[in-house]
Amino acid sequence: MNIQKSVALVTGGASGLGAASVRAIVDGGGRAVIVDRDAATGAELAKSLGDRVRFCAADVTSEEEIRKAIAVAKEAFGGLNVAVNCAGVGVAAKTMSKRGPFPLELFRKCIEVNLVGTFNVIRLAAEAMAEQAPGEDGERGVIVNTASVAAFEGQIGQAAYSASKGGVVGMTLPIARDLSGYGIRVNTIAPGLFNTPMLAMMPEEGRQKLASQIPFPHRLGEPREYGQLVRAIVENTMLNGETIRLDGAIRMQPA
Repeated sequence: MNIQKSVALVTGGASGLGAASVRAIVDGGGRAVIVDRDAATGAELAKSLGDRVRFCAADVTSEEEIRKAIAVAKEAFGGLNVAVNCAGVGVAAKTMSKRGPFPLELFRKCIEVNLVGTFNVIRLAAEAMAEQAPGEDGERGVIVNTASVAAFEGQIGQAAYSASKGGVVGMTLPIARDLSGYGIRVNTIAPGLFNTPMLAMMPEEGRQKLASQIPFPHRLGEPREYGQLVRAIVENTMLNGETIRLDGAIRMQPA
């Protein structure tokens, strides 16, 4: 897909990997709607990026709110042909500890946001993309999801998070097959350790320890590198049904 003709919906787009994805699309000449629950940060980012960006406060688990966000893309930019799913939550707790079993509601919340929320955006974005006139190769849309290396090497305390991200990986290929008849591609990025707001809350010593585990480069990933891959996926029409690890060759240890 020509990035200059793209109109993207980016969830979790106010910060971190989502914000980097918005910038990558806009820098390439495309347009974007930032979707996030953080209204202040999202609106500020949209304002800083200019007329080719809009902001819509929405929760990815809400059909009504995501439909409103898609309507913003249609009204402002004439349609939707890219969706980038970056919204997510992190949950850490052992299945059993001295405090008792893993709180079931915490498990449900993680699955609801990371997995169900991602699917909610996929299905509604696909509906909007199917209305688009086909471009080159009959392409109508591109969907990029965010999983994690935890989908493959979940650490101690990551049962819920790994399950949610493993679900995203697991549904990538069947959804790509489901949507192939509409000319919509579906891919997933599984990032490793990135310099995001979540990791920024850690002490510097802990961040350096994590970075030292990465074979090469010996540093945390930068959000812009995630954004670069999002753009590459959008632009490469042959890339479909794939989960791509973006992790500097790290393989996570139990703890």
